[in-house]
Amino acid sequence: MQRDSIACIAGAASRSKVRYVVLAMIFMITALNYGDRATLSITASAMKGELGLNAVQMGYLFSAFSWAYTLSQLPSGWLLDRFGARRVYGGSILLWSCFTLLQGVASLELTTASILAVLFALRFFMGIAEAPAFPANAKIVSTWFPSTERGMASAVFNSAQYFSAVVFTPLMAWITHAFGWQYVYVTMGVLGVTMACVWMRAMKEPNDHPRVNQAELDYIGQSTPATRREEALDTLARLGGWACARQLLSNRMLLGIYLGQFSISVLTYFFLTWFPVYLVQARGMTIMQAGVTASLPAICGFLGGLLGGAFSDALARRGFSLGVARKLPIVLGMLLSLAIVGCNYVKADWLVIVLMSMAFFGKGFGALGWAVLADASPKAVVGLCGSIFNLFGNLAGIVTPIVIGYLIASSGSFNGALLFVGANALLAIFSYLVIVGKIERVKLVQ
Repeated sequence: MQRDSIACIAGAASRSKVRYVVLAMIFMITALNYGDRATLSITASAMKGELGLNAVQMGYLFSAFSWAYTLSQLPSGWLLDRFGARRVYGGSILLWSCFTLLQGVASLELTTASILAVLFALRFFMGIAEAPAFPANAKIVSTWFPSTERGMASAVFNSAQYFSAVVFTPLMAWITHAFGWQYVYVTMGVLGVTMACVWMRAMKEPNDHPRVNQAELDYIGQSTPATRREEALDTLARLGGWACARQLLSNRMLLGIYLGQFSISVLTYFFLTWFPVYLVQARGMTIMQAGVTASLPAICGFLGGLLGGAFSDALARRGFSLGVARKLPIVLGMLLSLAIVGCNYVKADWLVIVLMSMAFFGKGFGALGWAVLADASPKAVVGLCGSIFNLFGNLAGIVTPIVIGYLIASSGSFNGALLFVGANALLAIFSYLVIVGKIERVKLVQ
């Protein structure tokens, strides 16, 4: 017994840590991803004044990205399983960054009458290009991390959305104030093209990475990437992509996970689209004040994401079932996120920020859907399963900005919008407690 313990300690000491470098890379890329998505929410107030847009028009413009992003999920999952995460993800980063850059260049050159249509089209194409991002993250985590570390790894890349707000929201607000809203898109586009070049040069599969030693490969404890790709191609060839998708969509556990992700993503898309506008319109802040203030709840969301993942993995290591280890943080986090509704009943701005910070800490703490998916997806089609999951999550990106736009237009306030967001936190709790049931890996019927 003692010799086994000594051997384990010695093995851990000699094990390389390349998986953490890979995790840092997808963390930075995901932060950039969310920064590009949030460009419109930061520039919206300036654009509304310059272009004369109303709330409903802004709602549809906010949703342009998500229409394409959602519709492209299944094809992107097939591409990931067919060609691998490295190449597909690299191409994705390059394309979405070019479309972001073009939004700024086109807005500088075109007349006001043409800008709205061009922006809608470019954000639509950006949505297509970004579609593989999160399924690729899930596939990379499934490849590089053992099950006892996937909760934390998934929480890290998922929490990048909050880190993005902390770093990029003040930066983009300052650029808007100092140079004009068009230069936000130019800056973010150039950063993305640079990141795509870094990714293609640095990213490798575990067995091909020169810095990975055998101890880390053994610790990961999975089949090689080549074997997994062969399994995926074999499964897709025998069943067909749509047959696999039908089985995934007919599984009750997965449907509960998908519905839960939709509801949790409502909170995400409120933050990405209407939250800065809420601070400016409902709370009377300037664009600069809103940019700085929005970073405070984002910091809390980032910390909540890291703590939620660590808490979940700690429960798993202590012998609790996956159901308890994954569901408990989700339920606790969603209960805390209901604090957002309290903003309807307070007047002081500092109380609003406290409540929003509590809500986004809870949202981050409970955002473990990708970890659940890594535990439950059939190994041969992780990309396809992740794409369906992301499709449901990003239906919220279509629904949320439009619904909130109509609620604001009809009532003249954000009260109904915050109630809508809170109701979806309750729906997420219902999905995981009632629909999901036992969390276990799905097996496809051949």
